[in-house]
Amino acid sequence: MTQLTNVKSVPGFPAMSSLEIAGLCDKRHDNVMADIRNMFEQLNISSPEFLGDYRDDRGRSYPLYHLPKDLCLTLVSGYNVVLRKRIIDRWLELENGQQVSVPQSLPEALRLAADLAEQKEQLTQQLAAAAPKVEFVDRYCTAKGSMSFRQVAKLLNAKETDFRLFLIDSDIMYRLGGVLTPRHQHINAGRFEVKTGTTSESNYAFSQARFTAKGVEWIGGLWTAHIAKGHAA
Repeated sequence: MTQLTNVKSVPGFPAMSSLEIAGLCDKRHDNVMADIRNMFEQLNISSPEFLGDYRDDRGRSYPLYHLPKDLCLTLVSGYNVVLRKRIIDRWLELENGQQVSVPQSLPEALRLAADLAEQKEQLTQQLAAAAPKVEFVDRYCTAKGSMSFRQVAKLLNAKETDFRLFLIDSDIMYRLGGVLTPRHQHINAGRFEVKTGTTSESNYAFSQARFTAKGVEWIGGLWTAHIAKGHAA
C-alpha cells in the first residue's frame, strides 16, 4: 500500500485534513474528498481557500482539504455516530494539546480565567448547535424506506412552511401546478423518488415526490447547517 507523507500547504487556522478524516473514519480519501466537495457546493462555499496537497512516498502530489472545526463537524454530521465520535474526540485532543502559558501576575491570571470562561462558553454553544444533528441522526436511524415532505419535516422538527421555503430557496424543489416537485438533478442523484398512479374510485392521476433514505440523510445535513446559521426552526 502506498504510504502518504508530507502534507503541505498547512492553513493559517486550526484545521483537520481530509486525509486524517479519512483515516479516522476508515473511508477512502477520494470518497471523503467527494463528500467535502458536495458539502461546499451545497453551502455555496469557495473551496480553493481550503485546498492543500500532499505527496506519497513516490513523490507524487495529490490534493487534499483542510477543514476548520465547524465545517469538519458539518461534514461528519452525515456519518454514523461511531465515526462522529472519533472526529469529536480528535478535535478535543487537538484543542487540549494547545500550549497555555502560565500567568506570572494577577492581571495575567485574571485574563487567563476570562479566556477559559470564554472558551467554555464557545464549546457550550458548539455542543448546542450540534445537538440537532445528533438528534436527527438518532431519529433517522429508525426510519425505513422513502418519506414524504411532511414526514421529513416532522423528522427534522421543522415547521412545514419554513422547510418548504428552504427547499424552494435552495433550488432543491419547485412548485409545478401547485405541487412541490424536486429538481431533476436531485432525482438523478437518488435523493428523491416520484411515485405515480391513479385512484381506483375516480381514476384520477397523481404523482408524489418522496425523499429516499439517501435524500433524508442529505437534506438533514443541509437543514441542520441552515439552522446553525441562525435561521428559525
